[in-house]
Amino acid sequence: MTYALLFSVFIIASCGLIYELVAGTLASYLLGDSVTQFSTVIGTYLFAMGIGSYLSRFIGKGLVAKLIAIELLVGVIGGFSATALFLSFSYAQSLKPLLYFLVTIIGILVGLEIPLLLRILKDRLQFKDLVAQVLTFDYIGALAASLLFPILLAPRLGVMRTALLFGLMNVLVAAGIAWLFRHQLSRVRYLLVQCFLAVILLGGGLVYAERLTDVAEGGLYSDEIIYAKSSPYQRIVITRWKDDVRLFLNNHLQFSSRDEYRYHEALVHPGLQSLKEPRRALVLGGGDGLAVREVLKYDSVETVTLVDLDPEMTRLFSRHEVLTRLNENSLNSPKVRIINADAFLWLEENREFFDFVAVDFPDPSNYSLGKLYTTAFYHQLHRCLSDRGLAVVQATSPLFARRSFWSIVKTLESAGFRTTPYHVYVPSFGEWGFVIASKHPYRIPDRYLPSLKFLTPETALGFFHFPRDMAPVPAEINRLNNQVLVQYYEAEWQKVTD
Repeated sequence: MTYALLFSVFIIASCGLIYELVAGTLASYLLGDSVTQFSTVIGTYLFAMGIGSYLSRFIGKGLVAKLIAIELLVGVIGGFSATALFLSFSYAQSLKPLLYFLVTIIGILVGLEIPLLLRILKDRLQFKDLVAQVLTFDYIGALAASLLFPILLAPRLGVMRTALLFGLMNVLVAAGIAWLFRHQLSRVRYLLVQCFLAVILLGGGLVYAERLTDVAEGGLYSDEIIYAKSSPYQRIVITRWKDDVRLFLNNHLQFSSRDEYRYHEALVHPGLQSLKEPRRALVLGGGDGLAVREVLKYDSVETVTLVDLDPEMTRLFSRHEVLTRLNENSLNSPKVRIINADAFLWLEENREFFDFVAVDFPDPSNYSLGKLYTTAFYHQLHRCLSDRGLAVVQATSPLFARRSFWSIVKTLESAGFRTTPYHVYVPSFGEWGFVIASKHPYRIPDRYLPSLKFLTPETALGFFHFPRDMAPVPAEINRLNNQVLVQYYEAEWQKVTD
């Protein structure tokens, strides 16, 4: 019985950490700024565990029955926590209050578990062995959960199924404890019936998890969802309405097929067209293959290296029929080499030189992305350019995130680049900004490929003029140790959404 209870400590610890990781992950997906979300979720959870540990002193008789009741509550509340948060964000727009309410309740209940188990086991082990063994199993359980969640659980099961699965494990622990102490419990049948009902409830949730996810995401997206999957790095959703295909990463629109050509032509051609016989191109980010599609329109380009963190993105846009039509099967071109790696680390180790680099990362909405807009990253970018080469960086909106845009310009200049900022109107996004970063003075092209849908020498001239409401403003350089850009971005876009 002692070893069975110690094993339950391992399961309890794993479950408790999983609920914390699920809450932090969903908050990052839906609210952005992963560092802030994880920090506040972890802090609230640990504080609540402290409250639970303190409250355990007021539990007197019936320790085993009360522990079973706590396990059932943790299992049901924690198991359905991801479902509740998804539905809240989709339909009630009340994610934050519910998030911290659930984290607090689960934390208090989890904080009660170990003190009660210690008291139940105190007559079976010496105090020094009791504390050592219980805490050992507790920490091992936490380690197992922290490794399994990002490597296996989140990408394979998704956060909703993961929470339900571990909720079920909590309930099975409750049932196991009830069975072990069946001769000491006065209402053991009543407790086992409760466990059985909780298993049915959570098991039903697991069976219908896909439908629950569809219902939750149906409230987030107005169009038909044709693909949805969580990778280890992000939530990928593809929607379609008539001929309009849209990509969402962590609930943020990345492109609409109706006007993406405006964005990608503006990203690639003002820079690439200005180069004489460019041969080697590099695309950082852009796992959808749309920037690669534009680069491949130049016959002189012999190789295109695409570096994107998420293999699920490049796999999806290499195989899905709707998406390969959109990117003109660019990722399957023999000229294209795909590397799935962190662009920051890859660029640091890279020893190749490129004539043209398109930097097409998502906006700097969190510190993981913000590092890709720092002086440290741009120094490496400068190093990998050939003598006559240039890079172009997507730089968010100079209208809605004005200080963020000019911070990126200033950061590129501090890394030794000559900068040429420009902007273009994309209906899905509004005014959007880019920065050409070169080692030599940039000359605006006087011609463009005739096959382009949008870009001409006449229309492009207006890109390089900024009206008063997008003109330069004072902004700090974005460095790795301060990441001021993320703070600018969050504050500016918050004003737009309020």
